[in-house]
Amino acid sequence: MPRQLGELEDAVMTRVWQWNRPVTVREVLEDLQQERSIAYTTVMTVMDNLHQKGWVRREVDGRAYRYTAVSTRAAYSAALMNEAWSQSDNPAAALVAFFGMMSADQHDALRDAMRIVLPTLPGGSVPVTGEGTGEDGREGAGEGTGEDAGEDTGGGSGEGTEAADDAGPDAGR
Repeated sequence: MPRQLGELEDAVMTRVWQWNRPVTVREVLEDLQQERSIAYTTVMTVMDNLHQKGWVRREVDGRAYRYTAVSTRAAYSAALMNEAWSQSDNPAAALVAFFGMMSADQHDALRDAMRIVLPTLPGGSVPVTGEGTGEDGREGAGEGTGEDAGEDTGGGSGEGTEAADDAGPDAGR
């Protein structure tokens, strides 16, 4: 049952984000009923739970509430991952297992995210490259110093910097 509830919360939040306007329980219910049989009270409870968790805010409109998303899908996904990870009795093993399930595109997204986050952490950046080589497969002077992790130092052809350019400060907005 808990997994189904999480799926229903996600389905409700998906509609709130897609519509990008205040929505009622009835509107969400009617849209969900196109895919599955579900009761009004179930959707109402889910939306109330999302409000209590701080994912939606609500305003009274006549005899109903209108719900609006409080944050982005990315923040919601991150919070779900953090919640699942924090419940593990072995967080390191959970991360290793999670990384093992990731696709190549997800690994690339992780590398891009690490390039953005690592320089802001105490201790500076750490290279996020594979086994002592730059991302383009070349060993370089910046090896092990973090200098190759997304910065184009002006030399060479600029190969291997496209992902870093895409992961600038506006990435994900």
